[in-house]
Amino acid sequence: MSYYLSPRFLDKLAIHITKNFLDLPRVKVPLILGVHGRKGEGKSFQCDLAFERMGAEAVYMSAGELESPDAGDPARLIRLRYREAADLSKVRGRMAVLIINDIDAGMGRVDQATQYTVNTQLVAGTLMNIADNPTNVQLPGSYDSQPIQRIPIIVTGNDLSTLYAPLIRDGRMEKFYWEPDRDDRIGIVSGIFSEDQVSRSTIEQLVDTFPTQSIDFYSALHSRLYDEQVRQFIESVGIERISLRVVNSTEALPEFRPPDFSLPHLIELGTQLVREQQRIQELRLVKQYHASLHQEPAETSTYTAPTAPTSRSPVGGIADRSSSGNGGSAPAAYAGNASSPPSGNGYSGRSQGSPSNLTAEAGQQIQELADNGYRIAIEYVDERRFRTNSWQCYSSVDGSASAAMNDLETCLREHQNDYVRLVGIDPRDRRRVMERVIQRPGSKV
Repeated sequence: MSYYLSPRFLDKLAIHITKNFLDLPRVKVPLILGVHGRKGEGKSFQCDLAFERMGAEAVYMSAGELESPDAGDPARLIRLRYREAADLSKVRGRMAVLIINDIDAGMGRVDQATQYTVNTQLVAGTLMNIADNPTNVQLPGSYDSQPIQRIPIIVTGNDLSTLYAPLIRDGRMEKFYWEPDRDDRIGIVSGIFSEDQVSRSTIEQLVDTFPTQSIDFYSALHSRLYDEQVRQFIESVGIERISLRVVNSTEALPEFRPPDFSLPHLIELGTQLVREQQRIQELRLVKQYHASLHQEPAETSTYTAPTAPTSRSPVGGIADRSSSGNGGSAPAAYAGNASSPPSGNGYSGRSQGSPSNLTAEAGQQIQELADNGYRIAIEYVDERRFRTNSWQCYSSVDGSASAAMNDLETCLREHQNDYVRLVGIDPRDRRRVMERVIQRPGSKV
């Protein structure tokens, strides 16, 4: 099977790997290349194709090896694999690389629920030390005075911002965002169907029909084409005898005829896959099983903007709410001086009872996020966890501005002494398009 290797991807990896084996005068070359992008876009597989094209040897590590019951084991393993790659390059006389797949899954800090362990710290420190001293990498308990071959390190992941910031700084890690364009997608999908005699025009129409899907979608589509024949084979053998027939039988495995690769059939199966994706996003059954994730709307009333002009809060960019019920008039102490910011957590004179309606600016931001099809999340954190950026999700709403406003008012009432922020999330790639702090504790102005 002839797989497609993107010229852009090959160019980036080839330059990075080659630079690390050259002696460029007065040039400090970053040792680590971080390849990041959406899930399922073929980052690791493109790396494998690039290594094969360049004739480079690869030593692999995965995210699952970055944690261990014994403190220090993952850091020691990284050093060991790095030295193995150096020995491999010396013995075989070829380029070698150390690749760590899905590094953000192994050592990334996503939210407050992600445990930060000693191994996480040691792995980050080890990679930083290797990046700064690539020819002097020692194993614990021993010391080798002879410098070793410099070996470039390539890491893949979805969100490198979850890693320790000094590790990904310029000079240590060079970043490459992999997002295949239309030509790349057509080339990759053509490689998936290369032995099935599918015309290029059919591939182009298929890609244009599902333009937002990742590369692994088309691989799953190719696999599903054989489901009907497998089903017929199971029925012919019998569900009770299928295990013996397939695993430990003297009979040869059956040969399957080429399935229907027509464009309408491909689109039909692709639509089924899309529906399954949508069901997962829409159902979110975990909210029904865990009471802590299930938030009931506080009010059913629709949003009404205050009639009186409001002032911008200096901390979050959100105008202040009035303390007088649902009215829009500002408190007398503040109305006389429009240039003075309100005290407290961003809401002047809030009573302990039911909160007033949101300000026009907050409502407008929520409405804009909903109109653009973004998911609206509300997060909060206390003062201690704010220092470590460990925000906790209060609620997440898909496309409903009124529900998000109700949730925000409830969150503000229940967490008057916490930080509260509004987050907009693109549902297609889970990318955050906006983060706005709209409430701070009274001691933080």
